[in-house]
Amino acid sequence: MTIATTDRRRIELAGIDIELALHGEGRPLLLLSSEEQLEQDLPLIADLARRHQVIVPSAPGFGRSDRPDWISNPDDIAYLYLELLDKLDLQGIAAIGFSLGGWIATEMATKNPAVFSKLALVSAYGIKFGGPYDVDIQDMWTSHPDKVAAWKWHDADKGKRDFLSMDDDALGIVARNTESFARFCWDPYMHNPKLKRRLHRIKAPTLVIWGENDGLTSPVYGKAYADLIPGARFESIAAAGHYPHIEQPDAFGKILHPFLD
Repeated sequence: MTIATTDRRRIELAGIDIELALHGEGRPLLLLSSEEQLEQDLPLIADLARRHQVIVPSAPGFGRSDRPDWISNPDDIAYLYLELLDKLDLQGIAAIGFSLGGWIATEMATKNPAVFSKLALVSAYGIKFGGPYDVDIQDMWTSHPDKVAAWKWHDADKGKRDFLSMDDDALGIVARNTESFARFCWDPYMHNPKLKRRLHRIKAPTLVIWGENDGLTSPVYGKAYADLIPGARFESIAAAGHYPHIEQPDAFGKILHPFLD
């Protein structure tokens, strides 16, 4: 699928090159993708680009962005993205983050409460609610891929990726994304121990969206996440897993678009 893209560029931040795509025209919207940068995201991006200029950076180590040694966790990426918005002269804009992107957006909103006018978080990571031996987020890296897929998807067929049709460059990006995700989120596993105590700093109206059948990060986790953000609204979507915008795009749009508008 193609999207009308006004600009695709590389931008230097803190001495490293970051891949950046700008789609559509209108009010700016920062979109922080999941760790997988799924091609199934494109219909949503195209839809949003009819109303917004959608700003989609690739995090360090993801896509074709540089990965310096000093970037070691989502907290570091959040500071880099704050610098990105400064460089683009954007403050008080809407943002949506998916999975790892939701975690990074949350970190940004706690560091600079004025950075976002509205914040939508979809299946976000970043918080540890239970004790050291409690499983808040399933172990993706030591589990069989079929089990991980069953956790992520209500309908596993919607999550299938056609790796055989990908060229070497695309396959290399998939491998690079997976490596960077593990590097940044393995220890501590999928959370920032300090973030839970900072969520009260978020000032933007916040919408938290979860799939009812998310087995990777359960709706109970999502509701607890929302409860820590002042005034946040929690919405769950039936017959959807970790990526509700892909499995139930119509239901997702009916929740998201009125919030952003």
